[in-house]
Amino acid sequence: MRTVYIDVLITVNIFIDFFLILCTKKFLHLGTSMSRIILGSVIGGIFSLAALLPKLPFGINIAFDTVTACVIVFSVFGKSNIKNYIKRVSVYFLISFTFCGIMIFIYTSFKPAGMEIYNDTVYFNISPIVLIILTLACYYILKIIKRLTKGVNGGGICNVEIITSERVITFKAKIDSGCNVKEPFSGNYVIIAEEELLDGYKPKAENTRIIPFTSLGGEGIIHGFCPKKIKIDGVEINGVYVGICKNIIKSEVRALIPYEIIKNTK
Repeated sequence: MRTVYIDVLITVNIFIDFFLILCTKKFLHLGTSMSRIILGSVIGGIFSLAALLPKLPFGINIAFDTVTACVIVFSVFGKSNIKNYIKRVSVYFLISFTFCGIMIFIYTSFKPAGMEIYNDTVYFNISPIVLIILTLACYYILKIIKRLTKGVNGGGICNVEIITSERVITFKAKIDSGCNVKEPFSGNYVIIAEEELLDGYKPKAENTRIIPFTSLGGEGIIHGFCPKKIKIDGVEINGVYVGICKNIIKSEVRALIPYEIIKNTK
């Protein structure tokens, strides 16, 4: 390896990890603060000092990369159940692996001056403009992959804002073409949300409806209510119910919204 400047090594990898974390956040639709993203980026920059170690065996290298991913993911997104934590680490690890693969391709194909890859750590002794261009190129490649994946899976995420007489509740919901739950008397569609998303809010008994469902991996009933107002991505929708469930939706996004509701907002 040529001469490596530690300040450049750390700064470059802070910048790269910042975009890797953003990609992970967007892929999984997770919420976190900018200060946590910066913290995770700095941790990633510090871990990049592994490039100064003797060349590591493949197994140790993978183990080190996995530990790095675990620490960064926990510092950025906080604690969660083990299943979601493994999912977050896996996505971050795969995005990092993809980025590294793109960099290796650029390195082996074009041999750009000042670029080195050692112990899976990317080092650029190049101008900031070139660094920004390369990183943004990787970011948009990953974004295109996400769009293609989204097209295959037929999903999407929207912001839901529930307005009641007492408070305003906001959360993200996954658009699901297979979710066709309706309030039985009015025939209006129902947004299914885990109880935890409502942050302790409970509708008055006289406003509660019993709603049967068959599209959430089984059959049963949930309690629902019709809020004063509902906004989907800022667009107000009338006559939509919210069904409250508990431990039914097993994913990062803990709410489902029927595609028919979204179609009517376009």
